[in-house]
Amino acid sequence: MDAKEAARHCLDALRDELVALSHRIHAAPELAFEEERASGWLADWLADAGFDVRRGVCELPTALVATRGSGPLHVAFCAEYDALPGIGHACGHNVIAAVAAGAGAAAARVADDVGLTVTVVGTPAEETGGGKLALLERGAFAGVHATMMAHPAPVDVLALPFAALWEFDVHYRGKASHASAFPERGVNAADALTVAQTAIGLLRQHVGPTDRIHGIVTRGGEAPNVVPAHTTARYNIRSSTLAELDPLRTRVLRCFEAGALASGARMEVVETSPPYAEMRHDADLGALYRANAERLGRRFIEPGIGALGSTDMGNVSQVLPAIHPMIGIESLPVVNHQPEFAAHCAGAAADRALLDAALALAWTAIDAACEPTLGARLRASAVPLRREPGR
Repeated sequence: MDAKEAARHCLDALRDELVALSHRIHAAPELAFEEERASGWLADWLADAGFDVRRGVCELPTALVATRGSGPLHVAFCAEYDALPGIGHACGHNVIAAVAAGAGAAAARVADDVGLTVTVVGTPAEETGGGKLALLERGAFAGVHATMMAHPAPVDVLALPFAALWEFDVHYRGKASHASAFPERGVNAADALTVAQTAIGLLRQHVGPTDRIHGIVTRGGEAPNVVPAHTTARYNIRSSTLAELDPLRTRVLRCFEAGALASGARMEVVETSPPYAEMRHDADLGALYRANAERLGRRFIEPGIGALGSTDMGNVSQVLPAIHPMIGIESLPVVNHQPEFAAHCAGAAADRALLDAALALAWTAIDAACEPTLGARLRASAVPLRREPGR
């Protein structure tokens, strides 16, 4: 039996366990940096599969690193497991976690035969907070030569154009007063936010086709008969690259400054996580993944012009060869971040996608280890050790 068939047999034997892991995480959604159950279940599963598991790495209680094999090519599969507020696993991170576990186990089955070291990195807080940035900075990817993951979507897409992103909170502080009897004695922080949102709405006419500005009011005031003294909003801005994001950031912040100037409120901007970088998809690894996925019957489409996401995997891809294909779960017209998408992420099509993605990623790692030129290129790209990925 060749290495790929051995990996397939391994994954076939784990099929029911992986689906159960996905569904278990799906049924208990947890927000960024709070994924105690999900990360624990994943760590337990990997330990039972023979991995050396370290939990709570890099001072992140819900992060983990699990390793098997001792070959010269070190490949990491990234697992995500955080959910979205109010709509649970409407981005399918339960599937991502199970894909990484399955790909890791299948590749590890033949790791010593083909020359692989296999790691599964449990990465918290992708939706907000940038868990991978902290893991990258603190050494969780030290010694790794390439990283891979697969993300559920309505259809299969090989290389979605993930954009750079900056997320921040804006606080306006004014002065409370009776809204009817003494309005002139108040400074209306809600007015500041209204002016800023109006300015941003006008700015959207004059930004690039891949720029995005979107946000929510997280605090609008306390009562209608009290002049609001404190309002807050959380915003995301995106551009194709970090370089293009900088001038957009300046223009958006001027809109918020206009709100403060017009109302007399004081403004404070608080960064909620470091900026996410744009994704660099490794062409060679991507071509291998596509061939392997098509061998399993998957069919890829080109993304539409408006299809634009962001991920902290982009930061990893800036320093390591990486791929982040989208695995289709047949959900159309339902799409990511809709409540109905969460239901699809525990359906039969998502379960099939989980197993296909896990096997295609495992096969891609095996191919990379067995192709001398690609393997040599990847081995030249290891992240140096900055600090031990301990607690």
